[in-house]
Amino acid sequence: MEKQKNAIGRRKEAVTRVFLSRGEGKITVNGKDYKTYFPLVYLQNQVEAPLKTIEAADKFDVVINAAGGGVKGQAEAAKLGISRALLEVSADYRPALKAAGLLKRDPRAVERKKPGRKKARRSFQFSKR
Repeated sequence: MEKQKNAIGRRKEAVTRVFLSRGEGKITVNGKDYKTYFPLVYLQNQVEAPLKTIEAADKFDVVINAAGGGVKGQAEAAKLGISRALLEVSADYRPALKAAGLLKRDPRAVERKKPGRKKARRSFQFSKR
C-alpha cells in the first residue's frame, strides 16, 4: 500500500469519509482523537471493531470526517467506512470482515412523520368528552 485508501460509510443520517494509511494505530475523527470524540466505550469499540477483527489495530492510521446524524450513527458509519477501506488495502480481509458482519450497511432509518399524526405512527390523545 503506497498511499492512503479511502471509503465512505453511512448509517441513519450520518455519513463518514474514511482515509486509511500505514501507521501505528492512530484514529482521528474530525481532528480529535476518537476516544475524545466518542466518549462512550461501546462507541469506541464500534470504531475499533474492523481493525480488531483482522488483528491490525496497530498497523494503520485512520482519519475520519464525520457529518450528520448523532454520535451512534457516526460511530457505526465509521465502522462500515473502515471495513470498506480495509477491503481496498487487501481482499484477503474479506472473509473475516464478512463473518463478523462488518460489510453490511444497516438500512434502518427514521420513519417519516405522517399528516394527522403526532409522530410517524403515534396519534394525538383521544378525548371522549
